[in-house]
Amino acid sequence: MARDDGDFDRRPDPDALLALSDKESKGKLCVFLGAAPGVGKTYAMLARAQTAKAEGVDVVVGVAETHGRSETQALLNGLETLPRRKCEYRGRIIEEFDIDAAVARKPQLILIDELAHTNAPDSRHPKRWQDVEELLDAGIDVWSTLNVQHLESLADVVSRVTGVAVRETVPDRVLQKAADVILVDVTPDELLQRLKDGKVYVPETAKRATQNFFTPRNLTALRELALRRTAERVDDQMVDFLRQGAIEGPWATAERLLVCVGRDAKSEEVVRAGARLATGLNATWIALYVERAGQDEQSAEVVRNVDRSLQLAERLGAEIARISGDDLAGEVLRFARRENITQIVLGRSPARPFARIMRRSLTDEILRQSTDIAVHVVVQEDGALQARRAPKLPTLSETWLGVGGAAVSVTITVMVGYVLDRWLGLANPSVIFLLPVVLCAVGLGMWSAIMAAVLSFLACDFFFFNPRYELTISQPQEFLSLLVALVVAVITAMLASKMRNYAKNMRQRSQAMQSLFEFSRKLSTITTLDDILWVSASQIQKAGGVSCVVLLMPEETGLRLAAAWPPVDQMDAGELAAARWALEKAEPAGWRTDTLPNVRFQFRPLTTARGVVAVCGIEPKTPQEPFSAATESTIAALIEQTAIAIDRSMLVGDSVKAAALEENEKLRTILLSALSHDLRTPLTSITGAVTSLRELGEKLSPEDRKDLLLSIEEEAGRLSRFIANLLDMSRIESGGLSPRSDLVNVADVIRNVLERSRKTFSGKDTSISIAPDLPPIRGDANLLGQVLFNLIDNAHKYGGPTGVIIHARREGADVVITVTDEGPGVKAADLERIFEKFYRSGRVDGRKAGTGLGLSICRGLVKAMGGTIVAQSPAVRRRGTRIIMRFPAASLSKQGVAA
Repeated sequence: MARDDGDFDRRPDPDALLALSDKESKGKLCVFLGAAPGVGKTYAMLARAQTAKAEGVDVVVGVAETHGRSETQALLNGLETLPRRKCEYRGRIIEEFDIDAAVARKPQLILIDELAHTNAPDSRHPKRWQDVEELLDAGIDVWSTLNVQHLESLADVVSRVTGVAVRETVPDRVLQKAADVILVDVTPDELLQRLKDGKVYVPETAKRATQNFFTPRNLTALRELALRRTAERVDDQMVDFLRQGAIEGPWATAERLLVCVGRDAKSEEVVRAGARLATGLNATWIALYVERAGQDEQSAEVVRNVDRSLQLAERLGAEIARISGDDLAGEVLRFARRENITQIVLGRSPARPFARIMRRSLTDEILRQSTDIAVHVVVQEDGALQARRAPKLPTLSETWLGVGGAAVSVTITVMVGYVLDRWLGLANPSVIFLLPVVLCAVGLGMWSAIMAAVLSFLACDFFFFNPRYELTISQPQEFLSLLVALVVAVITAMLASKMRNYAKNMRQRSQAMQSLFEFSRKLSTITTLDDILWVSASQIQKAGGVSCVVLLMPEETGLRLAAAWPPVDQMDAGELAAARWALEKAEPAGWRTDTLPNVRFQFRPLTTARGVVAVCGIEPKTPQEPFSAATESTIAALIEQTAIAIDRSMLVGDSVKAAALEENEKLRTILLSALSHDLRTPLTSITGAVTSLRELGEKLSPEDRKDLLLSIEEEAGRLSRFIANLLDMSRIESGGLSPRSDLVNVADVIRNVLERSRKTFSGKDTSISIAPDLPPIRGDANLLGQVLFNLIDNAHKYGGPTGVIIHARREGADVVITVTDEGPGVKAADLERIFEKFYRSGRVDGRKAGTGLGLSICRGLVKAMGGTIVAQSPAVRRRGTRIIMRFPAASLSKQGVAA
């Protein structure tokens, strides 16, 4: 059937269908959104829950904050309420939502009030919305309440409008992923009346609230935000429905935003503005931080600001990126074009006229160079604008060292210049004063070099220009010469200092690369998993400068502490819970994460193509400070290398298993070959003899009939022995062999086997020699008889026409039994192999030897009875083969107990 291209283009959006499928596999979230406290969110949620319960839905109340309102409290009647978890916080007992009890109960629907609530420090998640996400992943539907001011992207807007800082926030993605958003709305006048009637707060609190937060202006603004956000959510739902149904419509071109993160604390406002813009455009976005290459190591405050801004962007749904470069504007635009960015969002640089003379600000440069990408400049309030980062001032010790170094170097230059001037007559003495400037810039930094330039300017004027020994200049050209020398010295100092910083940066990068190279080289020589884990833990601790690194490997019983450096005895329940979370969810947990942030370790999953294969826990030296960009990059690279090494170790294990499977396949082929011969041959002989007897009958002489019957008997016995060998080997391999532990009279067993062998192997000579003082052994008489019979059978096959001799004697505390033949013997190299399964050393009577199970079964049975069995070669004996078995003699005490 021909396919209509038009119908093909109007097919449902695959991404929309996948998103719908993912939603259906998890629980559904319904958020009751309000503009402010007191609008009736909890009341509306409980009222709907009563209706759902009446319709047969399994409803459980996890958390419901009634705040003493009787009409709200009445709606809890008839609803099952989970007991809360009690915990101690700041000297008093508080009650928190018990997420473990909720997951164990697993209702169809659970009610969780106050989505933005902050949990107690000992909780699994710091925020209640994270508890809700875990419930949704468990397939439980959740209803929750939220005020619009608690949305992360609106926190700064609400703070500016109301003048009240919002401390508890919820990422916008939580609301975006909600299946339903129900707006609970009342007019500002109605809400204020409810406040006066005492339906929101007690009278004293209500009075203060009307003077601060609950004003008509604030409530109107919050109501507008709630209405707009609800409308945006409804629009998103409509778009999803249209895509899933392949309904035609004018789709806007996909937007992709880039938000530039700066080094100051106000970058969070830029991130929130970018999040709001991305939400309004329904676009994906990236938060980018560009580190200037060659700059000095960033201060803890800068690292903290950048880390906080990037974490905020990640919570708001952005991708995170860090790059390094000298031309910041060029790097931003190159990244934007590579990632197909359509709009750039960045903050406005503060006005600095003098600096703008030297160079444009980042904002100006991006605006000037961006010809194909839209640029949004976030305008902050005048009070919020901060000056650009001031140059890093040296410490007191660095200041004295720089000043001293500049003074000493200039003094030495003056002395050298004075000598050269007396001997050679310097035409332009200011040239030699570039030397201390360069030396100070390279050795002590830019501030020392500038100090050296100023001192050189003064020293040159004082010692070498007329009038000498006075800070005056007689000729204008001399002043111009000194001024040019000063400018050249300062520029030289700046360039030399910059090159010094570049060299320092490259040295750090070289050390990081060297560390990775050494680590890779160590891992290339290690194959065992334990060695990989210990080397990885040691290398991460050394390269990352962290206090402790722990690697945890999953086992059937949970998590095992596999490696730690420095050694760690054990881990508490919270740390194990965080490690288990990182293992199961494939996301970081612990220190400075959203899951159990109060534990001392940060656990990161080690992910390969197989999934998460291990967990790495890192404990920082200073928990108050985040990792620097260099440390973070090094640790991430080492963890990646560790994951690759673990995957390689598992591949080695898989190859060993594959080799074992190949060996098993080879053994199976040998077994089938043996079965085809040792089953078919006796069956063919039996069938032929039976056919001859049936068809010829009385025509055969009595001797011929006797020969045929004897042939049937011999081949049937041979077939029976073969089947018995297979069954015995199966019992040995499966571990189902349980020999008895009785007192066994070895002499009686040997005599019984001798009688049996003479009947089976007629015409074959077998003799025995038993010592008169032979003690009994502990074992199974039947199994010992089977071993001896198999050895006699094997000796008759390979020993030739000569007989077989069985000896039994006592040697010390052992009973030794030997079976000897006078055949050609076994090669020394094959003495151990003859006990392997399916090993056949030669041919018997011109045909291929048997299955090769006899001696292997003998070894298995002897070991099961606590004995040993070995073979001696012609190198020890001149001719033939001797099989030697040793069993511990039974002690008298054991005999007495047995008796």
